Amino acid sequence: MQITALSYGQLDGWAADDHAAALGVIARSCGLARMGAPALGLTPDDWTQACDGAATAARSQATATAFFAARFVPVLVEGGAPPLFTGYYEPELTAAVRPQGRYRHPIYRLPSDHPGEGIPWLTRGDIARGALDGKGFELAWLADPVDAYFLQIQGSGRLRMTNGAVMRVGYAAKNGRPYVSIGQIMKAEGTLGSGPITADAIKDWARANPSDAQALMNRNPSYVFFQPAEGLTAGDGPRGALALPLTAMRSAAVDPAIAPLGAPIWVETEGPDGPIRRLFAAQDTGSAIKGAQRADLFFGTGDDAGRRAGQMQTGGRLVLLLPRAAVARLGLTADGR
Repeated sequence: MQITALSYGQLDGWAADDHAAALGVIARSCGLARMGAPALGLTPDDWTQACDGAATAARSQATATAFFAARFVPVLVEGGAPPLFTGYYEPELTAAVRPQGRYRHPIYRLPSDHPGEGIPWLTRGDIARGALDGKGFELAWLADPVDAYFLQIQGSGRLRMTNGAVMRVGYAAKNGRPYVSIGQIMKAEGTLGSGPITADAIKDWARANPSDAQALMNRNPSYVFFQPAEGLTAGDGPRGALALPLTAMRSAAVDPAIAPLGAPIWVETEGPDGPIRRLFAAQDTGSAIKGAQRADLFFGTGDDAGRRAGQMQTGGRLVLLLPRAAVARLGLTADGR
């Protein structure tokens, strides 16, 4: 990997971002970066010193800008796979507490005989063929198997139950099988012709070809189990890997082996509504999020967020904001202000 310290003047659009709004989100997770796996030679003390006072700093643009400049240095980490920025969201779906009418497609809570995180277990195909039927692990029932599949891809959701209740569900565990992108399979096999491989295009094809769609989905052996997400308000996003509610267009999933969870990150990419030049907090992870220049941006809740997130598949630049003392210790020199 190549690691280069930058100045804030080298960040495209830095001055135009709302640093006060970003600090409000980053303050909730910054101190937690000291608890993650060591990355890039940083220590827990580095994060304690850098994040101290973030929660109580005045929420003005000038104060927030000064806080980042005094405590952090932008650092570009390059190497490995090409830059890739994608999007994710929290689906809103109707569901039932028991099978009825068209609600025939279950999502499952963590089975009691699950062998533990990371240990290979039943595949998606095994479960689709009934391996968990009748064992009482169903958490809710959806009307559409495609929605059930994409709920697992997103890892969380709001279920508007037929009895009027709202159930928030979040990630509990996986089945220990590798994630395989059905979008990449479709691209390689020309399933959608020359058209773009977006989430909406995949869903439309799957709903139009239900028998072929189940076989295709089974080629991704990875399977996600859910749990009720308690203690969230209606205005909260789903919880990420730090167990904190995510914030639309301020929270991102990263590779924690390179970007410590909780750290501020600067993103330069092109979004569905125009350029994205803003500070995010590294607050989540994902099976497909691997590499120094890889991030999944959280777009929010509902269909519109899902449409926008599904259009994200582009390059760009991810810059870590690392504690100033650590950057100096590592021998990286930049003005940073």
